[in-house]
Amino acid sequence: MPARKVAPPPLEIHPLTPDRFADLEALFGPRGASSGCWCMYWRLRRAEYRAGKGDGNHAAFQRYVDGHVPGLLAYRGASPVGWVAVVPRVGLPRRAPNPARGARDARPVWSIPCFFVARAARHQGVTRALISAAVEHARAGGAQLVEAYPSDVDDHRQDASIFLGVASTFRKLGFEVAAKREPRRVILRLDLARRGGPARAIRKRPARPARVRAASRSRPRTRRQRASASRRDR
Repeated sequence: MPARKVAPPPLEIHPLTPDRFADLEALFGPRGASSGCWCMYWRLRRAEYRAGKGDGNHAAFQRYVDGHVPGLLAYRGASPVGWVAVVPRVGLPRRAPNPARGARDARPVWSIPCFFVARAARHQGVTRALISAAVEHARAGGAQLVEAYPSDVDDHRQDASIFLGVASTFRKLGFEVAAKREPRRVILRLDLARRGGPARAIRKRPARPARVRAASRSRPRTRRQRASASRRDR
């Protein structure tokens, strides 16, 4: 008899604070998630990022965490299994709009620029949970729009930009296309100020009370059963 699959422990998601930095280091490993990035790719100009690859970016990110909350960590039990960066877009030089081109937003925009999920925890809903938590974190911080820049291809197995997230996952959570300037990537947005709009898609609906569900299940379904029940009640 084949062994039954054991469901993984539930996720807990927490803001990255200095006391959790060692957990981020354990999750990212010696390569800093990818090629010495240490989640500094979007936060630095190109030349600064390349000059700091590895130890320099690691130190820069640690200093940043001392005064900011740059994202969220997901845990299964005591083990960190996932990371999402989520911050106001103005804090990401490579994503901030160019004022010279008039590219500005009248409302506060937060960005979800990247993810990292431990190999053993992939394909278990970690990214989706991190997106939902990131949206609520941004909402609490005053965001009215949340923006992401995911990969938009059919086969993600060979896609080097998978760290950006997958467009289909964002769409399932209510994000909509804002622009598509590259064949393999898309800019998606979630409008948090739209009442009854996509932002509500990430919130769990409250379960119906057990008393109501029980009443629904016991209701007679056929005409004969309803007539019989009516005679008993007289």
